[in-house]
Amino acid sequence: MINVPELLTELCDLPGPAGFEEPVAERVSEILASCMDNVWTDVLGNVIGVRRCGKEGARKLLLDAHIDEIGLIVTGLEEGFLRVAKLGGADVRNLPSSGVMVLTEPPRYGVIGVMPPHVLKKEDSEKAIKVEDIFIDIGMAKGEPEDTVPPGTPVVLAQKTRRLGERGMYGKALDDRAGFITILRAIELLGSTKLDFDIYVMASTQEEVGTRGAAPGVYSIAPDWSFVVDVTHAKTPDSTPSETSEELGGGVVISRGPNMNSKLTEMAIRTAKEKEIKHQVNVEPGGDSGTNARVIQVSREGVATALFGIPMKYMHSTCEAISLDDLECVAQLMCETAKKLGGDES
Repeated sequence: MINVPELLTELCDLPGPAGFEEPVAERVSEILASCMDNVWTDVLGNVIGVRRCGKEGARKLLLDAHIDEIGLIVTGLEEGFLRVAKLGGADVRNLPSSGVMVLTEPPRYGVIGVMPPHVLKKEDSEKAIKVEDIFIDIGMAKGEPEDTVPPGTPVVLAQKTRRLGERGMYGKALDDRAGFITILRAIELLGSTKLDFDIYVMASTQEEVGTRGAAPGVYSIAPDWSFVVDVTHAKTPDSTPSETSEELGGGVVISRGPNMNSKLTEMAIRTAKEKEIKHQVNVEPGGDSGTNARVIQVSREGVATALFGIPMKYMHSTCEAISLDDLECVAQLMCETAKKLGGDES
C-alpha cells in the first residue's frame, strides 16, 4: 500500500516550478513505471503512463493532475542581490523573509530580503509589496562573478513538508502533487479490476502558467473521458461564503458547471452517495474552472470531463494545507466511478 504522507513529502520537497519540472518529473516517471504498462515523457515534459485493458481499439480514461509548482525566475543582479519575476501566481504578500532555493548547478539557498520594522516608514508599512520590489540575498561575496546566477534561473520556496495535526499536512507544491498522489492511490484501489478501457495517467506540466502542458498532452492521448484532480479553496476564519463553502476534511469536492460534463459529474455524485464517500459539491458557473479541465474538455472533438477537488487552505502560499482524509476520498471516488464507465450508463 502507498505510504501517502511519505511519498507526498518526497514529491513536494523536490523542486519543479512551471517550465522547469524535470526533477519531480523524473521521480514521477519512476513511480508510474511500477504500475503502468508503458511510461513516456512528451515534448512539453508531461509524464504519461498507460495501463492497457488488452482490448483492441479500447476507449480511454485519462486521469490528470499537474506536477508543476509556483515559483520565481531571476531577471537580473543588482549589487549582488537577485531581482525576480513570478512563475505562476505566487502570493507576493507572504514572500518577504521566506527561504528559497535557487536552481543553479549545484543549487544555492537564499532568503527574500525584508526591511526591518524598526526602520520602516509608517506609510511604507501600509503599502502592498510588488514583485518588482523583491530581492533575494544569496550571500554573494564581493567580486563574485556576475554570471554566478544567470538571468532565467528558476527559484522555488525552500519550505519543507510537515504534518499538521493528526490528519493534515502543509508545505509547498501540495498544489497539485497531492492530486497526483490521489491518482496513484486510485490505481492502487483498482488493483486487478477488469475494465474494458485503457487508463492513462498524465502528470502534466506548466498548469500554473496557463494549463500549457495539458493541452498538447490530452491532444496526443485523445481520451473519451477524463477525471481532472486539482485543489480548491477551503474555508478559513477570514473567508466568506461567497468565496468558498468547502471544508477541509469535508471530503472530495465535485464541481458542477459548463466546464464539466453533466452526465459524468452526476454519475460521480451518485457514486459518492451509493458508496458513502464523503463529498461536497461546488459550483463553477463560468466556462473556465482555472484547472486543466478547461483545455482537456475542448480537446479534439471534446472530452467528457469531471473535476474532483482537494480542499486546501492557504493556496499559492508558503504553507499550503490539506487533509489526508480528503485525498483518500478523491481516490475512492475516482476508483468507484471508473468501475461504472464503459457500460450502458456512460
